[in-house]
Amino acid sequence: MDRDTAALDAYSATVTAVAAELAPHVAALQVTGPDGRGGAGSAVVVPGDRLLVTNAHVVGRARTGLAVFSDGSESAVDVVGADPLSDLAVVRARDGVPEPAVLGDAAALRVGQLVVAVGNPLGLAGSVTAGVVSGLGRSLPTRDGRTARVVEDVIQTDAALNPGNSGGALADSAGRVVGINTAVAGWGLGLAVPVNDTTRRILAALVADGRVRRAYLGLVSTPAPLPAELAARTGRRRGLRVVDVVPGSPAARAGLRAGDLVLEAGRSPVAEAQSLQRLLFAEAVGTPLPVTVHRNGAMVDVVAVPTELTG
Repeated sequence: MDRDTAALDAYSATVTAVAAELAPHVAALQVTGPDGRGGAGSAVVVPGDRLLVTNAHVVGRARTGLAVFSDGSESAVDVVGADPLSDLAVVRARDGVPEPAVLGDAAALRVGQLVVAVGNPLGLAGSVTAGVVSGLGRSLPTRDGRTARVVEDVIQTDAALNPGNSGGALADSAGRVVGINTAVAGWGLGLAVPVNDTTRRILAALVADGRVRRAYLGLVSTPAPLPAELAARTGRRRGLRVVDVVPGSPAARAGLRAGDLVLEAGRSPVAEAQSLQRLLFAEAVGTPLPVTVHRNGAMVDVVAVPTELTG
C-alpha cells in the first residue's frame, strides 16, 4: 500500500468513525410558528434534561416542534429559549432522547484541522460531510429587532453545508462537537457557532431563564498585534483595536476612542473578542468595568459602566 492510499484510508476511517459516533445524537427538527409557518433544520442532543441545541433562526418564533432521530424514534419538543444574537436556541424533548453528544472546545481548533458536519440537509437524515477548518475568528452579523450584534470567533469550514444543516453538529476527529452549524456563507464555505466558554454560558442562561441578559459597552473591535516595544514591555502579543465607538454609549462616556488598543478589561488581559464578550453578561450590568488601553504611546485607564443590552 503506497503512502497516498494509506493516508486516504486513514482519512476515510476517521470520518466514518466520527459519523457513526455522532449521527445518533443529531436529530431532524421541524417546528411550526404561531403564524402557521414551518421551519426545519437539525438539533444536537447535549448534556441536560432531554435538551437539544439548534439555531435561533431555525426555531424562529415557534414554541413547539418535532425531533426525529436517526433510529427512527421521535419526540415532540418545546422551545426552552432562543437567542438571536448568538443564533443559538435550546429545545427540550417531551420523551426520551439518545445519550448526549460530547462537547469539545473550539478554542483548541487550528486552521487545516479535519472537521465533520452531521445534519439533515434537504430532509436527508444523518447526512455527513467532511472538510477542514478553513478559517477561525470570523464574524457573523446577527440581529434581534433593532439590536444588531456580531457573533465573534465563528468557525469557517469547507465541509459542505446545505439548508437543513443549520443547528447540526460540527465535530473534530475525535467526535467532539466543536460547533453548531449556522449558515451557508457561499459556495464551498460554511460557518458554525463555536462551542466555547461563552457559548456554554449562553446555553446555561437559556435553560435557566429562557433568554440571555447582556451588558452593553457600545464599541466595535478587532484583534490586533501589539507593537514590538509594547509587546516586550507587557509580555503579551495581541490586544483589541477599537474600530468604532457608538455615540452616547457606555464606552463613549468612559472616554474610549476609535484607534485605542485595549489591553485589559476587568483587570484581565484581552486578546480576542471572546475575552471581552465573556465579561458582558447580566452580572456586568451597572458594574464599573476598568479598561486599560494603549493610546498615542501611553497607557490610559478608564472605567466604563455597562448598561443592559435591549432591543
